[in-house]
Amino acid sequence: MKEILVLYYSHRGSVRALAEEVARGVHRVPGAVARVRTVPRVSTVCEAVEDEIPGSGPPYAEVSDLEECDGLVIGSPTRFGNMAAPMKYFLDGLAGAWVNGTLAGKPAGVFTSTSSLHGGQEATLLSMMLPLLHHGALIVGLPYSEPDLNTTLSGGTPYGASHVAGVDGNPRLSEEEARLAAALGRRVAETAVRLAGVK
Repeated sequence: MKEILVLYYSHRGSVRALAEEVARGVHRVPGAVARVRTVPRVSTVCEAVEDEIPGSGPPYAEVSDLEECDGLVIGSPTRFGNMAAPMKYFLDGLAGAWVNGTLAGKPAGVFTSTSSLHGGQEATLLSMMLPLLHHGALIVGLPYSEPDLNTTLSGGTPYGASHVAGVDGNPRLSEEEARLAAALGRRVAETAVRLAGVK
């Protein structure tokens, strides 16, 4: 089985909802399975730390998750057109994985959620692609052959899956957003399976 790491940070539940759909898409691919992980919040107080095991939801990601995966999809809410600090903090700590080429040649995709329709979704998705490119990952997006990409009035971009939560932070995905998130998971998983067959 090819394991696809679905790694995310979610503040109000929207990115978690996308992650669940991405994982569903992965599980639809024969020979692929999703491993869902999250990252802890970053505290502004230097002495504060998160519990080693989250109170609910998936476990926190470790470098071994990256080493053991055959592909990955990362998600973060938008913070002024950039990924949120907890995801950036986790990625910034992967110098050892970079030196070892842990992600080199592995397919990867990205997803995000914003409060507004023009809240920097594509800029955030691009910001998450940059470290993946430095690690040598193979970026997988969403082509316009995905019908929902042409008709969505909410989230969804060729750069990756997205969600518009609104100012109230509603984590409920539109039908198009859910299908596009699942399509992203499916595409990364299919790419990982195909790459394994080439070796």
